[in-house]
Amino acid sequence: MLGPIVIMPSAPVLVPELAGAATEAAELRTAALAAAAALPSRWVAFGGGADAVYGPDSVGTFAGFGADVAVRLSPGAVRPFDLPLCALVAGWVRGQTQPDAEVVVHAHTDPDAAFAAGRQVRDEIDEAAEAIGVLIVADGANTLTAAAPGGHHPAAVEHQRALDDALAGGDVTALAELSAQIVGRAGFAALAGLAARPPRSVTQHYRDAPYGVGYFVGVWQP
Repeated sequence: MLGPIVIMPSAPVLVPELAGAATEAAELRTAALAAAAALPSRWVAFGGGADAVYGPDSVGTFAGFGADVAVRLSPGAVRPFDLPLCALVAGWVRGQTQPDAEVVVHAHTDPDAAFAAGRQVRDEIDEAAEAIGVLIVADGANTLTAAAPGGHHPAAVEHQRALDDALAGGDVTALAELSAQIVGRAGFAALAGLAARPPRSVTQHYRDAPYGVGYFVGVWQP
């Protein structure tokens, strides 16, 4: 049975050791943890940046982003991996909100493969008697301002607005057809494949681009 679907960015600044006292990061972090509180005790995660499935025995670190903050995908995880950012964020969220949980992370770079993986995992979730939640870890466009990591592309503003509106409105079809300027579109394609239909309700916790990257945090109730 499909439980709540939580959406948040793959932003290293979610981790306090990487963000310092930045006000923007604190607001984003508060929103992300508030949304993650909706997840049940069992959940899976989807994101981009790799083409692999990371099991609950995986251990990683944010050392490559500036601080050696270790994360685990389960309490007893001991197998070191070079985890992609989406898996690191999922592991960090698990440690902050569900330290007893075991998480499997599905990472994809191709939106079509991600959509198919979302559909397959949904079939598996539908066979479970208990509620299984989903965490989508994905960014929007990274070219929204002159200071953005991808440079400034004014046309990206409209693409970001379309993404934000689709997430806030539960528009599954739009999420499967995103522009290539949306860096996390594989993660959002997985959401489209998994959800299959619009959610019953959407709670938006955050919608902004403080670093020139589009960030959305929210919860879909199927």
